[in-house]
Amino acid sequence: MSTRLWIWLLVAALIAGCGALTAEISRDLAPQISTDVAIQVGTAVAELSAADTQATSPLADAPQVSSDETGLVTRVVDGDTIDVMLNGVNTRIRYLQMNTPERDHPCFDASSKANADLVAGKTVRLVPDKELVDRYDRLLRFVYVDDVLANRVLVEQGWAEVVLYPPNDLHYDEFVQLEKAAAAAGLGCHPSGVFADGSMTR
Repeated sequence: MSTRLWIWLLVAALIAGCGALTAEISRDLAPQISTDVAIQVGTAVAELSAADTQATSPLADAPQVSSDETGLVTRVVDGDTIDVMLNGVNTRIRYLQMNTPERDHPCFDASSKANADLVAGKTVRLVPDKELVDRYDRLLRFVYVDDVLANRVLVEQGWAEVVLYPPNDLHYDEFVQLEKAAAAAGLGCHPSGVFADGSMTR
């Protein structure tokens, strides 16, 4: 018999022996092995899933604001935007459900001052609607000073127009009525015509 044939027979015998041993182990230890493997695999999957979520989420490093979180206003940017210190991070906040004149438009300075009079240097409470962040990574919030909703006051006094940015619609119907009354009374920015675009939707 050739050397090659002996080698093949030896390999076959070893394989057969391993198969028998594997079968014996499987009968005696399969339940424990299965449990241990399941636990290890489940833990690994959970850890990978958590890491993947944190790595891929665009808001992983952004402050998460709940309906009762508060912070100090560090800067009034304009009539509808402020910076607030949240959890040690200076965070840009965009007021919900309203819009004020842009820097190169009439009544910009007056609406910015009206906002500053309400919130500058004060501790504010931030309340979200359905959509939490806009495309510029600003947090979208209703801004309260004590029990006064700054968004509402700015609309009511004519410094802001109502704007619906779906899906956010909390206070929209109320603000529409307030804007109509302010426009009829010629309050705030309305006499300048800056809000006369005929639309309350963006």
